[in-house]
Amino acid sequence: MDEWIDYYDSTHTIYASKLHRDLHFQLIARDIVGYIASPDSVVLDYACGEALSAARVADACAMLYLAEPAPGVRGRLIARFAPNTKIRVRSLEDLSRMAEGSVDLVVMNSVAQYMTPEELDSAFAVVRRLLKPNGRLVVGDILRPEVGMFRDVLALLKFARSHGFLRDALYGLASTALSDYRQLRTRIGLQRYTENEMIGKLARAGFSTSRAPQNIGHNPWRMTFVARHALKLN
Repeated sequence: MDEWIDYYDSTHTIYASKLHRDLHFQLIARDIVGYIASPDSVVLDYACGEALSAARVADACAMLYLAEPAPGVRGRLIARFAPNTKIRVRSLEDLSRMAEGSVDLVVMNSVAQYMTPEELDSAFAVVRRLLKPNGRLVVGDILRPEVGMFRDVLALLKFARSHGFLRDALYGLASTALSDYRQLRTRIGLQRYTENEMIGKLARAGFSTSRAPQNIGHNPWRMTFVARHALKLN
């Protein structure tokens, strides 16, 4: 995951335009809010990225933790949300020092594809310790082995057309084809899981899991899963 962290900590061009970037985070925030069960909830966004619309999520809960591995991004998060007393920024290492059973909802969106299977197992173990007995883990934007890059491109173009940045999206796709992102994706690759593989992986981590009807974000060909502590049978 380190090379991907370095990439997202750099000046990258993953978004076609400012409008694309802003809409991306607005949509994710809206979908996260849909998983918040109560205004008293404590929420953790694991590897949150820039989280530009985090204030909207914070408005719907009691406390929002933004955990981000990239130090540059984390610094911007601290500066951006310093006035908001309902948002706290943490590194991933900080999570091990948080109290056990202190979080109602953990969201890991568009994260698993950048982790090795072993890194993801470790992340699930951290999350399981933090979740309250009735808490939920939402793992979103999971890439499927049978769905290639063409579907990602198509999903972006549909999203762009419906929100008025199609020209920027076409230009952005051309730029991405020559970018560090494409080279990194080709060299390292992205982790992909079938529905059964992800449910099984979460089961081995101690969760009972089901696939959500809709994915978080704009890409309908990716998957989101909702997990809870598995029941312990005596």
